[in-house]
Amino acid sequence: MITLSPKIVRQLAVTRQRLAGPQPKADATGLLEIFRDLRCVQIDPIRAVERTQLLVLWSRLGCYDPAHLDHLLWQERALFEYWAHAASIVLTEDFPLHQIHMRSYAQDDSVWSGRIQTWLAENTAFRQHIFERLRHEGPLAINEIEDLTDAAWASTGWTNERNASRMMEFMWLMGEVVVVERQGIKKKWGLITDHLPEQSTTETWPEADVVRRAAQFSLRALGAGTRKHINNHFIRGRYPQLDIVLTELVEAGRILPVTVQEGEVTWPETWYLHADDLPLAEQLQAGQGWQPRTTLLSPFDNLICDRERTELLWDFYFRIEIYVPKAKRQYGYYVLPILHGERLIGRIDPKMDRKSGLLYINAMYLEPDAPQDANTFEAIHQAIADLGRFLGAKAIVYDDQIPPDWQPMMY
Repeated sequence: MITLSPKIVRQLAVTRQRLAGPQPKADATGLLEIFRDLRCVQIDPIRAVERTQLLVLWSRLGCYDPAHLDHLLWQERALFEYWAHAASIVLTEDFPLHQIHMRSYAQDDSVWSGRIQTWLAENTAFRQHIFERLRHEGPLAINEIEDLTDAAWASTGWTNERNASRMMEFMWLMGEVVVVERQGIKKKWGLITDHLPEQSTTETWPEADVVRRAAQFSLRALGAGTRKHINNHFIRGRYPQLDIVLTELVEAGRILPVTVQEGEVTWPETWYLHADDLPLAEQLQAGQGWQPRTTLLSPFDNLICDRERTELLWDFYFRIEIYVPKAKRQYGYYVLPILHGERLIGRIDPKMDRKSGLLYINAMYLEPDAPQDANTFEAIHQAIADLGRFLGAKAIVYDDQIPPDWQPMMY
């Protein structure tokens, strides 16, 4: 049994997330390299700083041209949008892996699935109408599709009677349509068979192979993790028979059981390390190969998307306060955690004002044990400056809610 310290587990996680070590080239090749390690990047429309899919890549690449991402999505079609642990950008080469979810979507015996199936059955003609229009006219935006439903979608939320967008969402989750163009939050939809390469959509993997591959992708992206961590990552919650698969992978030598121990305290549960990452773990344990960086993380970043794991490994409580009333927010609307080496040492509350071209740092909050020396401030300041360059900010404006020891260094 291999024994790892929590520090080494953190270094493994940060390294495998491409947040330490050499940065890939800031081009399409480097982007694909990152996607092959992460397997998915969450999409979110909020642009208080920048959309999360762009921030997640910036944290790993530094300044890059988002046009490279658009090229991979809409021209080369090496990437496409689908549901991983959330609505995400995923690899086209992983299409057979996601196809399991497409085939099984809303097919269980839950009340929610029953409701979807009933509504789809009531609106078969409308669904077929969308198929025919996309087949003959090509990609369409939602506002170009007239509502021909026989039964409206009823909801107590914002989706109430948004029938065309609801139908398109269900068709997307079932693998019938896909986003083929995006300008901000405005999307055009097309038939998935017209947009993605034919060889991607025709290959089918058995469910056991899907779980076997996805579990290894998940574990490699985590660095090291428990069964629960693997299940919560990448295609969250879609690992049937995961216990059996993990046992088979251990027996085959593809993954290795490890113990996480801090002093005399052994952490509960069996942890796993992928065999391909054993040399990295041994190198880190020997005090070699660790190349830390300081950067800022999107609130939806892959490193911290499992909040329970984040608290366990980093003792860092993080929640998104977008939907919290302003007076009740503890930190801010769109807060970015500060990653310093293998530690999460604080968070900033930024706002990009695109009219003035100013990046405002409304506040900076440090964890109680965070270093507050001049070198640490300079590393954070440089990360913020790099973010400003990426956003095209003319200047960065710091508020006075900055740690007192650092305020003299701001000027």
